[in-house]
Amino acid sequence: MKNKYGWIILNVVAVLILGACAGTSSQADKSIQPPQRVINVTGSGQVYLTPDVAYINVGVHSVADTVGEALKLNNSQAIAVASSLKELGVDVKDIQTNAFNVYPQQQFGPQGELIKTTYAVDNTVFVTVRDLAKLGQMLDVVVQNGANSINGISFDVLDKSKAQAQVRQMAVLDARKQAQELADAAGVKLGDLMSLNVYSSSSPVPAFGGKGGVVNTAAAVPVSAGQMVLSMDASLVYEIK
Repeated sequence: MKNKYGWIILNVVAVLILGACAGTSSQADKSIQPPQRVINVTGSGQVYLTPDVAYINVGVHSVADTVGEALKLNNSQAIAVASSLKELGVDVKDIQTNAFNVYPQQQFGPQGELIKTTYAVDNTVFVTVRDLAKLGQMLDVVVQNGANSINGISFDVLDKSKAQAQVRQMAVLDARKQAQELADAAGVKLGDLMSLNVYSSSSPVPAFGGKGGVVNTAAAVPVSAGQMVLSMDASLVYEIK
């Protein structure tokens, strides 16, 4: 009798274990989802912009035997440059000092002996030019008035909001068109849009290929403002029906 009851208990335990295993297997099967079928596309858009503002660094470099003489000479030249900019219509708020340095310059002989010490002064202002028609004339005038360092000329568009909205739309439409073409080629249908990301691929950069134009003025300095390219990319993910 004991053996009989022992077999019954073992059978019941075995059934319970098998049932638990079956339940776990069933839950695992339900948790495994089939891979989602999607189409990933990336579209792009570009628009050309005509610059309406320029930024330039204008500097005065002066050298003299003493610090006082160098400063006096530099101040005189810097004031003349600033005055010429104002006479051309550049607003005071568009002239900003961004560097002022005073340093010694030592000259040595063939034996390493110190021969002479002079002092240099650098005064550089960052100028915003809003009238590009006067840019060439401005460069000529500031040089005539003592500026001997001009660098970092760059062009930009002050208000790019409309252009950005346009290029975003172009990028999304381009990606959407590609997705539809891929779906048609594969013989499937596009489902819901699962994700959309739009990002600027770069800052506005100068456009080449003959699209530029020279700003001709009465001055001897020709300046090409040209055009700029604003680019954006759009990444779309569609579900496949």
